[in-house]
Amino acid sequence: MNFLKVPWPHIGAWTHYFLHADIPVLATTARALEELRAIEDEVDANMLTPVIQADPLMTLKVLAYAASLRKPSQATETESITTSLVLMGISPFFRYFGPQRTVEDWLTDQPEAKEGLQKLLRRAERAGQFALGFAVHRGDTDATIIHQAAFLHDFAEMLIWLHAPALAIQIRDAQAADATLRSRAIQREVLGVELTDLRQALMKLWRLPELLISISDDRHAERSNVQCVVLAVRLARHTALGWDNAAIPDDIDEIARLLNTTPRVARLFLNKIDHPILEAASLAGQPPGRT
Repeated sequence: MNFLKVPWPHIGAWTHYFLHADIPVLATTARALEELRAIEDEVDANMLTPVIQADPLMTLKVLAYAASLRKPSQATETESITTSLVLMGISPFFRYFGPQRTVEDWLTDQPEAKEGLQKLLRRAERAGQFALGFAVHRGDTDATIIHQAAFLHDFAEMLIWLHAPALAIQIRDAQAADATLRSRAIQREVLGVELTDLRQALMKLWRLPELLISISDDRHAERSNVQCVVLAVRLARHTALGWDNAAIPDDIDEIARLLNTTPRVARLFLNKIDHPILEAASLAGQPPGRT
């Protein structure tokens, strides 16, 4: 595998590279897709959706391909995996998405990168669950898209781990060495771009659903649907190693305001959301965070 060793000179070069780059998926996703391919005539969108939605990398690929089927003048109205599959059809889906390369094989000689990506994937799952919980509690009609936005929030960082593992490790080590350093400053220093800008640029170039792009834009955090995503992603990051991070009380205060409740009630609500995730992690042999 020819991984990037040095950063591209500007965001245009980064986006050009990733627009044409191969993106592997999780081995569990690849296996499930092949099992469904074997019974293609019996498969419908509802059978494929949970397989795809469990994997942010496959989700990204499907949304981007669905958008490519539209003419440039058409709005990207498709906002879910199910409607994307209905748009393209089951047989065309299997024809376009042949057997998928897997993350595990892709990073077979990069154990640090594989571990870093796995941690990021677990964080993405928790961020998605937190965001969905916030949205459902608020009665937000865009709950599904809010979940999707939080789940995909860190996809640009996932792509860096896959295609430039040495640079991703450099960022990780810089953050570990000095917790006061701002992530965006480290990203600019190592990559020459901020991952937030790279994420938004790629989403627009892939013509992903407009609502998804809007909700994913951290710069509009004054909007409640964006707050759901921002706070969910932040909480998932701060609780990745447990619930004793010094930043968590501030997170809970902001979440309480978002949910129009007290910090104590918000904390209880968060624990209820997080427990199923921790139990699943325990069953999978992963160390759960402390509650």
